Amino acid sequence: MFNIKVDHEIELHLLQLNHAEELFWLVQKNRSYLREWLPWVDEVISPIHFQHIIPIWLRRYANNEGLNAGIRYNGILIGSISINNIDWSNRCSTIGYYLDQHANGKGIMTRSVNALINYMYLHLKLNRIEIRCGDRNYKSQAIPERLGFEKEGTMRQGEYLYGRYHDLIVYSLLFEDWDPRLKGKNNFN
Repeated sequence: MFNIKVDHEIELHLLQLNHAEELFWLVQKNRSYLREWLPWVDEVISPIHFQHIIPIWLRRYANNEGLNAGIRYNGILIGSISINNIDWSNRCSTIGYYLDQHANGKGIMTRSVNALINYMYLHLKLNRIEIRCGDRNYKSQAIPERLGFEKEGTMRQGEYLYGRYHDLIVYSLLFEDWDPRLKGKNNFN
């Protein structure tokens, strides 16, 4: 089962049904903050939402199609990080994340994303990882920029969010960018 001890403060763990209430209160507490960037926030009206979606996440994990993990900081659930829609034929995927607004500025997400990247390259043997951020979500954009992702461009009107389209900035990190010593050696067969 997926569990990564990032450092002495942060742990990433597979989200299970017993986390539904905790996840709900995390979203509830940060509703207006998260709603600015995430299209699903209004759908979360009770813990039942997570009781319905967590089994779907667990099936996707069991089928090696993705991963939804909680981020714990000093034992408290303060965010979520995910591997979305693994494309095995092209060995690529995207990372998504969100964090309690009061946990910003401590490097928690940068450390969490870095640990997930290591997992994706070393364990899953992926070749390309993408992160997509709202064009005005500068805090989110700072994560891939700190971790050496290349800014590829803008997906014009790439996401519909509460009555309007907005642009997404696309970042990517290739296996050979992650460890330049391995440049050209990304054949995982």
